[in-house]
Amino acid sequence: MTVQLSDITWDAFRALELGEKGRYLANDGREYHVLVAQQFNRKRLEELGALATHIRRISKQEAGMTFLRSLLPNQRAMLYFSQPSSRTFLSFCSACEILGMNIGEVRDTATSSEFKGETQEDSVRTFSSYFDLIVMRSQIGGLAERMAWLLSNTERPVPIINAGSGKDQHPTQALLDVYTLQRSFEKRGSIDGKTIVFVGDLARGRTVRSLAWLLTNYRDVKMLFVAPTELQIGEDILGLLRSAGVKHEVMSDFDKAIPMGDAIYMTRIQDEWDAAGESRKIDISRYCFTRDKLALLKPDAVIMHPFPRRQEISVDVDDDPRAVYWRQMRNGMWIRAALIAAIFGKEKAINEYFAAQA
Repeated sequence: MTVQLSDITWDAFRALELGEKGRYLANDGREYHVLVAQQFNRKRLEELGALATHIRRISKQEAGMTFLRSLLPNQRAMLYFSQPSSRTFLSFCSACEILGMNIGEVRDTATSSEFKGETQEDSVRTFSSYFDLIVMRSQIGGLAERMAWLLSNTERPVPIINAGSGKDQHPTQALLDVYTLQRSFEKRGSIDGKTIVFVGDLARGRTVRSLAWLLTNYRDVKMLFVAPTELQIGEDILGLLRSAGVKHEVMSDFDKAIPMGDAIYMTRIQDEWDAAGESRKIDISRYCFTRDKLALLKPDAVIMHPFPRRQEISVDVDDDPRAVYWRQMRNGMWIRAALIAAIFGKEKAINEYFAAQA
């Protein structure tokens, strides 16, 4: 039976396990709200990855780009980014433009009525009066979920995409990370059987949390978590991996982990969550990917990073063909375009256009 957010109270929805929440986020068998990584299964990840590839290839021709821009010219997207962002914001902006959508934006609440004391609930309901999609990024964990539930119980229940929510979820970053892994391993038997090494601030990195869960959809994946003790992955994620029967190991020796990895996923210190500045005192020099470490890396492995970076990857690593983080960033535009197209029911049209041009 199909269920929606209008079928459940906020307190009941908030109390659900993450995997259970996904049941309430679809409409007619496709994504409606996109809030948590746990709402995607392997079949859907592969469908969205294929759709992103079709969009990418269609866009290479002028006629194809004209077709893509004709898909959603009557739809409007609000990019509501109350937490600073450049890559995620521009990625969504570009994805909307590829599909012909009109865009509005709020990137500083000092320029909105929230400066006058308006609640975020009222701000989002205001946006829903003018726009057909709201993409939200916030420092407040769970806010996107709350707003999605709220709008689903109004006369204008427009979809919400979570573009980063506190320290807990960043589902579309996880989608682009999986898409990057799909592309990187498409000639090596897919993501199945691969070892993914996560490095850096794993305690507060929401990209790691979301991606680790999505990787549980693949067979025989092993995850290595490499960090100083203060920044190591949390027990909540380790518990999820144990429940899913996923092989994993917590480590502190980066040099030992590198030769084991098919993908090295680097992250920066997330000190924006640390008002006291304590994390700046942690020695992370042993957890930086410098050029000399390339000799430890498998010839067909890849290096990833969600950006922005600091010193955790040396710029002299950029020219190595195994460094795919710039492709990873561009992949975000394609997978987000695919996701938005799917939300508005354009998946079939894109796939049929691609098939006709093949």
